[in-house]
Amino acid sequence: MYDLIIVGGGPAGLTSAIYSLRAKKKVLLIEKMIPGGQVAITSNIENYPGFDSISGMDLSTKMFMQANKHGLETVFSEVIEYDIKSNIKKVKTNDGVFEAKAIILSLGASARQLDVKDENKYIGHGVSYCATCDGNFFKNKNVAIVGGGNTSIEDCLYLYDIAKEIYLIHRRDSFRSEKTTLEKVKTLANAPNPKIHILTNSVVKELKGNNNLDSIVVENKITKQTSELKIDGVFVAIGRKPDTELLRDVIELDENGYIITDENMSTNIKGVYAAGDVRKKSLRQIVTACSDGAIASFSVNSYLATLS
Repeated sequence: MYDLIIVGGGPAGLTSAIYSLRAKKKVLLIEKMIPGGQVAITSNIENYPGFDSISGMDLSTKMFMQANKHGLETVFSEVIEYDIKSNIKKVKTNDGVFEAKAIILSLGASARQLDVKDENKYIGHGVSYCATCDGNFFKNKNVAIVGGGNTSIEDCLYLYDIAKEIYLIHRRDSFRSEKTTLEKVKTLANAPNPKIHILTNSVVKELKGNNNLDSIVVENKITKQTSELKIDGVFVAIGRKPDTELLRDVIELDENGYIITDENMSTNIKGVYAAGDVRKKSLRQIVTACSDGAIASFSVNSYLATLS
């Protein structure tokens, strides 16, 4: 029996763990992949206080090592069922069932797909959702990046010294990304003989190839004209969706599947809290995930005090 189970090892989950362990609670972290979540696959971070620049993997590793120093127990396994409405919270994984008095859900979110024909066919054969994971497979090749947020712009900068040509494709005429990073990309795109080409008001309509992706068909939403680009790889960065499918009949979610909480990270179930990108909120950044995690831990500690 644990005092607290944290599901998800991103910045929110790891911050929760550090705070709760320092409060001398018995904590179990359940993570299905690697500590850090989306942060671990971010190439370079320049907006986290205390670091002018740090890789996502390095920051994630530092957080995980800090939690381990305080005695964190970790199970690397996938959750297959939640039983969290009773006083004792149970989390069933591929490696067994674990119980705790309270639970923090820091599940994060997974990549949204283009939703075009044969997308799944080309995953691993030209279609990727992680430039930092797969970028080196496309050295001196032509690639496309689809999206208009921070990830797509950061992907452009990461791939700039790897790829031969980069096409940035966005369905709107303006970008939602951080202005400083966006200006770097625009400067490169406006340079003589640019290797970055920005296509706004455009969407990917078709993926073509045999065993591997060879080209994509892009449509301009305003003129309806289509063009075929010779592309070896396309990196999809059009947002993420919360990993809450197992919780749809268990906990209160909003229309997009994000967990609804109050300012204390409390859900509609007593003893159940949510933190990080999985929670309904206006800003999803590393620093806000850490803030959520700290608040959730404080709320858990207050809740546990009422049980003694």
